[in-house]
Amino acid sequence: MEHFLETWGYLAVFILSFISSMGLPVGAEVAIIYGGVLASGQIAHEPHPLNLFAVIAVATLAEVLGSLVGYLIGYFGGRPLVDRAGKYVLLTHKDLDRAEAWFARRGEPVVLFGRFIPLLRSFVSLAAGLAEMARAKFLLFTVIGCAVWCTALTSVGYGLGSSYHRVLKAFSYAGYVAAVLVVIAVVVLFIHRLRVVRSERASTVNESAQVQR
Repeated sequence: MEHFLETWGYLAVFILSFISSMGLPVGAEVAIIYGGVLASGQIAHEPHPLNLFAVIAVATLAEVLGSLVGYLIGYFGGRPLVDRAGKYVLLTHKDLDRAEAWFARRGEPVVLFGRFIPLLRSFVSLAAGLAEMARAKFLLFTVIGCAVWCTALTSVGYGLGSSYHRVLKAFSYAGYVAAVLVVIAVVVLFIHRLRVVRSERASTVNESAQVQR
């Protein structure tokens, strides 16, 4: 990723941020931080440092556009999308009902603060679209959240500068432990989710059978 960012600069930051915010987590957080590192001008083999404010602007624009695409996919795909692809991502119509009710009560804070939570932030836009959150509200809180997030990450990278790799190495072992814990948590959640989905679908089939009788 570092080589990609060093070679393509702003375009690399834009692509990775756009894809991640659209709903496919590809490590955009690291990309934005490293964009800040490149803007610091302290990378010895990088003769043309990026501009700090340009990195923030490009990352924010990419995050907002990607988030909007994810939102539109959920908004216009809606329940038909769940019918076609729900079984592959363990979603049911009852999930949509719960999402709509949840976003109706506290949608704005989720869209705003959800931008600051790694991994979860990649799915906020799709969930907001599926819940049919008002577009104006979604866009407003998305712009604010993305701007704050991108500014913070870029500033961290800019502050680290040439010490980026040393800090990254220092946290590598802790990162391995965290990765193992995340994998375990994902497996447990997947198994639990699979049971819930099967139960809800069986209940739906039974209800349909009773109606037909």
